[in-house]
Amino acid sequence: MEKKDQWQSRAGFILAAVGSAIGLGNIWRFPYVAFEMVVAHF
Repeated sequence: MEKKDQWQSRAGFILAAVGSAIGLGNIWRFPYVAFEMVVAHF
C-alpha cells in the first residue's frame, strides 16, 4: 500500500483551508457584485 501525502504542519493546513474558503466566497459573491455594478452604472 502506498503512503499518501500529509500536511507537514498544522499552519500549512490552516492557511490552505482559509485560502480555499476565501476563494469559494469570492466565487459565490461575484454574481452579486457584478449585478450591483451594472445596476449602479445605469
